[in-house]
Amino acid sequence: MYIYIYEDQMLKVVLIDDEPLALQSMTWELEHFCKNVTIVATFSSVVKATEYLSENLVDCIFLDVEMPEMDGFQFLEQFPLRQFAVVITTAFDQYAIKAIRKQALDYLLKPIDSDELIDCIEKVSRAAVKTSFQQTLENTVKNFVNTSNASVKKVSIACNGKIIFINPDDIIYCESDGNYCTLFLENKQKILITQKLKFMEEKLAELFFFRIHNSYLVNLNKVQEYHKSDEFVMLANHVKLPVSRHRKAAFLEKL
Repeated sequence: MYIYIYEDQMLKVVLIDDEPLALQSMTWELEHFCKNVTIVATFSSVVKATEYLSENLVDCIFLDVEMPEMDGFQFLEQFPLRQFAVVITTAFDQYAIKAIRKQALDYLLKPIDSDELIDCIEKVSRAAVKTSFQQTLENTVKNFVNTSNASVKKVSIACNGKIIFINPDDIIYCESDGNYCTLFLENKQKILITQKLKFMEEKLAELFFFRIHNSYLVNLNKVQEYHKSDEFVMLANHVKLPVSRHRKAAFLEKL
């Protein structure tokens, strides 16, 4: 019996288990019962698996729990924003609750039953289709927002007894300074205004800006990098700004 997903869809799968025989067995099961699955890599070392998954996109990982370098759940903590499905594979049944809490898609007990494996791959397939659709939708919305922002009218700001007009896309970020606020522009110009950061946040509320920290409001189009471990962003002008922990989730949803 084979499971067919879609003729043009191959699920990219990674196997992680410190036991070579377990890797061989899972490889055989997938190759013989799940035709539309491609095993792109197998690892007996979670360190090497971490390096691979940090640089490559996959649809699913099959992950053992008890391993010498770190257990499977510690491994998952390194990927809090993972885009791949997780299937826990173990000879023990006491990890099921923890697997649910770690948002694993499925839980397979060794030795792996072929019918259960087929059902599992069907779940992975549905999750992959849903993720693909969501990403396409998000990209469409983002492109629409970016296009809309390109034609947005200039914002007017009172400064030094005059009113200046600024294209929002020329603003890289705004920084709070007590009752004042500094705007940092693309042309390296700085504009100090006698308004709090809240004023600029409200002024740019309908545009692609987000307050990542009590002191910083950033143009999301200017964000080039986000460093998860140190929780900061790198902007187009190579300035690093911190992201507040309580704003991190909302910030990542905006990107």
